[in-house]
Amino acid sequence: MKRSFSLLDVLLLLAFVSHTTWAVKGSLHCKRTNSGETRPHSVTITEFGAVGDGVTLNTKAFQNAIFYLNSFADKGGAKLFVPAGRWLTGSFDLISHLTLWLDKDAVILGSKNSDDWPVVDPLPSYGRGRELPGGRHRSLIYGRNLTDVIITGDNGTIDGQGSVWWNWFRSKTLNYTRPHLVELMNSTGVLITNLTFLNSPFWTIHPVYCSHVTVQNVTILAPLDSPNTDGIDPDSSDDVCIEDCYISTGDDLIAIKSGWDEYGISFAHPSTNITIRGLTGHNRNGSGIAIGSEMSGGVSEVYAENIFFFNTSTAIIIKTARGRGGYVRNIYISNVTLAGVDTALKFNSNFSQHPDEFYDPNALPVIERITIKDVVGDNIKVAGLLKGIEGDSFRNVCLLNITLNVTSESSWNCSNIRGYSALVSPETCEPLKESIFPKHYSDCYRLSNHLWSSAHHLAKEMMPDIRS
Repeated sequence: MKRSFSLLDVLLLLAFVSHTTWAVKGSLHCKRTNSGETRPHSVTITEFGAVGDGVTLNTKAFQNAIFYLNSFADKGGAKLFVPAGRWLTGSFDLISHLTLWLDKDAVILGSKNSDDWPVVDPLPSYGRGRELPGGRHRSLIYGRNLTDVIITGDNGTIDGQGSVWWNWFRSKTLNYTRPHLVELMNSTGVLITNLTFLNSPFWTIHPVYCSHVTVQNVTILAPLDSPNTDGIDPDSSDDVCIEDCYISTGDDLIAIKSGWDEYGISFAHPSTNITIRGLTGHNRNGSGIAIGSEMSGGVSEVYAENIFFFNTSTAIIIKTARGRGGYVRNIYISNVTLAGVDTALKFNSNFSQHPDEFYDPNALPVIERITIKDVVGDNIKVAGLLKGIEGDSFRNVCLLNITLNVTSESSWNCSNIRGYSALVSPETCEPLKESIFPKHYSDCYRLSNHLWSSAHHLAKEMMPDIRS
């Protein structure tokens, strides 16, 4: 793609970088973790009567094995080994200081009987099940109030066999909200790595009210028409790292959340310090990286880089509505490559489903300090559809070094937003046309810390393509 920028753009950038002292920070990196951590005690699921024929229900075997291993929690922890085979099970609980290890040919299969997925209370930050009033089915692999939990293996598989749930959802025959594949609540020190997750009934990996969570080197797959099969949904959680993952599902690949309307506002547990690196994937009915729509407890300090989305509905989206309250601030997304994407950047302020009639329609979200830079895309239908809320302008939205090959006549559509841009092609919408340089870079989140690393490269690259 040939970039075309004005001489003024280049001169402003060169002048800016040559007169500024930079506090340079390196690329975002997740702390490396040892998924093969040695536990002093280990058992195999077959020791507790499990049969890996894909037919025998092994829920009791998993429960009994983990109950036994709990006696080693204060003795360095323990490992539950799942060997090759197809291990059918209903929902089971994890414990602290546990490693759940799947052999490369091991498949944990979720039962197709809804009775094997018990109903639990709704999350306090949601006030009800996300899909239906009342409770919700518990996830296949579940844990709460845990410390030091590892779910890993030699690329074994956890398959939710979600098609039966999708059919129940479509036919409106469910009494409770569908279960996740993995949900950990109020837990810290969580590592999920080196596994494949298939066909979740609902969201796939859901850390909620958690701290220090790493999801690394996982593959998440579900049919592109499967309903609401999000990949990874950090929810009211902090210090979350998602790195080197491939996700192809029926909805958002990653969705960052923090509670729903008045319940999220009251619970007041934000999602913060979320790092996403090396993410590749696609979908047809969702987004690559989404924030919201349930963001009423607040979302901040989100860092994403080295992203590739292809054949995807929307690449990056902030979803909110009147009544959500909360905030989305201090978001930094860089080094994004897109191919065959319908909408590259989107703010959707009309996600107006509410938990009940008691939400406050005057609770307006605060959306500010959103920086998106170093984006290239080919075969993009719409560059940006950025819609704020009337009377609640989204502010300090900053776009830098974005080049998109757009196939539609209307590249940008913006309203009720304010911000700045530089080196954006096709030319951005009127509310963002004021240049970042030289006086607005400090309004752009983290821009002064990261621009230096690419500024001279950008200038060198642009010089042959400057238009007079």
